[in-house]
Amino acid sequence: MAAEDTLLVGRVARAHGNRGQVIVNPDTDFPEQRYRVGQTLLVGAAAVPRKIVAARFQQGRPIVALEGIETMNDAEALAGAELRVPEAELEPLPQGTFYHHDLVGCDVSTPDGTALGRVAAVEGPIERSRLVVAGTRGEIQIPLTDAICVSIDPASRRIVVDPPEGLVELNETGRR
Repeated sequence: MAAEDTLLVGRVARAHGNRGQVIVNPDTDFPEQRYRVGQTLLVGAAAVPRKIVAARFQQGRPIVALEGIETMNDAEALAGAELRVPEAELEPLPQGTFYHHDLVGCDVSTPDGTALGRVAAVEGPIERSRLVVAGTRGEIQIPLTDAICVSIDPASRRIVVDPPEGLVELNETGRR
């Protein structure tokens, strides 16, 4: 499976204990779904499929036991490894919500057609997400709220934003 057909859902932080468990730094708005017993993750650069055989959360981070990872040495070898899932396995989201990868690459403009740039990333947890837009004068961070993002059309690769006065100028990192 090609890397472009998978989505990053976290990275192994380090081993936990001496039975092969690992602590994960999640990179998903759905950690309970992604890190549940029975879920299969693609682990590391080789994208080795490994089923989660045990899972719990501690201080907001998943601690998981992966099939075939039995010892602390096995777990330590996974430190830094990316954890991915096939894009085809993603479940549909409710109306008005989007996966981050659906928004990255969308062109961003104002209602009058002024181009602001292209979405380079989506950051923050689901309740405080923001678009990181690569603009002509630097990076612009735009809160991902209905009041500001008035039209989001991932199929057309277009987002229309109506930011409050001064927000764009305030957030342009290249501005001096």
